[in-house]
Amino acid sequence: MAVKSKAAQDFVPIKEIRDGVVILKDGTLRMLLMASSVNLALKSADEQQAVLMQFQSFLNSLEFSTQIFIQSRRLDIRPYLLLLEERLKEEVNELLKIQIREYMGFVKTITQSTNIMSKLFVIVVPYAPPKSVTASTTSGGMISGLFGKKKEGGTTPSQGAVEAFEEARTQLEQRAGIISQGLSRTGVRIVPLGTEELTELYYRLFNPGEAEKNVSVK
Repeated sequence: MAVKSKAAQDFVPIKEIRDGVVILKDGTLRMLLMASSVNLALKSADEQQAVLMQFQSFLNSLEFSTQIFIQSRRLDIRPYLLLLEERLKEEVNELLKIQIREYMGFVKTITQSTNIMSKLFVIVVPYAPPKSVTASTTSGGMISGLFGKKKEGGTTPSQGAVEAFEEARTQLEQRAGIISQGLSRTGVRIVPLGTEELTELYYRLFNPGEAEKNVSVK
């Protein structure tokens, strides 16, 4: 008996990404906030203690759950090298050309001999509305773009569903404001991710090898 394989989308809990909000298949919503980092090593002992106390106070003040997501990846230096190659082609000064070539060689040597990591800090803000807003999403949604073409013929959300979604998004924005205000005391800056940024983030998470295929350096 042949076993029917499931599509990749069946394993993804996301229903749709709309207006900077991630709608899950269970009807709950998520807003993602990109956070800056604070280098404690450059601060004095008193400053470090103050930052830690402010962060502790921030966590204790929260009345809703949050998730802190940290992604570490090896820094892809190839786009920067491509930029230098373009600059080398446009340069007419021979001395500067030599310096650019030497600098490119230095960068390649450093990145090949040392694992230089880039880190992404994201705070996930959840919200479970009293009534599911799943009905307000169109068929397929933005998330279908992570695996294939967007389906045609999606249904138009009703006025009530739109209002429910807007109310839920307002609740998320209020929670995001509380987090932003609390973390600002520690020196951390918060930026909400928009629809395109969220789609790109999830695309990279579900397709980690695609970025390497799109960039080539001689």
